[in-house]
Amino acid sequence: MRLAVFDFDSTLMDGETIDFLAQELGIKDEVSTITEAAMQGELDFFESLQKRVALLSGLDVKKVDDICHSLPYMNGAKETIAELKSMGMKVICFSGGFRNATSYAKDILGYDADFSNVLHSRSGSLSGLVGGDMMFDFSKGDMIVRIQNLLGISKEQTLVVGDGANDRSMFAHAGKRVAFCAKEVLKKEANIIIEQKDLRLILDKIR
Repeated sequence: MRLAVFDFDSTLMDGETIDFLAQELGIKDEVSTITEAAMQGELDFFESLQKRVALLSGLDVKKVDDICHSLPYMNGAKETIAELKSMGMKVICFSGGFRNATSYAKDILGYDADFSNVLHSRSGSLSGLVGGDMMFDFSKGDMIVRIQNLLGISKEQTLVVGDGANDRSMFAHAGKRVAFCAKEVLKKEANIIIEQKDLRLILDKIR
């Protein structure tokens, strides 16, 4: 194995970043309902992301950063990444969430690179618009193929870990596919299923 790609929300981090942001505005229930439907594969990911981010309009950017810099990381995340890297693997984070969280977590958790989305702001507050690397249902699959081609890494040398419907596209391009405390729609695509919130359990499955 030479490449490991992890989802961020509900995989490397225990929860959904956008739900934590919505809580600040008192709209967590409304946003989390949309998030859950998207992760179950019941909504188009792009449309659901646009709809959820629009609801965050007006949130202070400093508050966004404060929240994103205090997220609870998943049990065993740091240790698992360190072990995978010691085995000679490149470890990358793909997230349909936001760079405010994934870029900050990179140095804490130790992964090599992150690909996620950017919350647009105007005059210090969120505008309700979003853009970036991971906007669509197919984005993770598209990016993993480009990285594999760039690094000369095969499908069989690739490990992916995720929990929701938008992880399916990258599962199609990996030899080891870990559904971590995942939705049923993703478990169907996996060959490793972990039901406990401890990422270190992955290590026993790939050695």
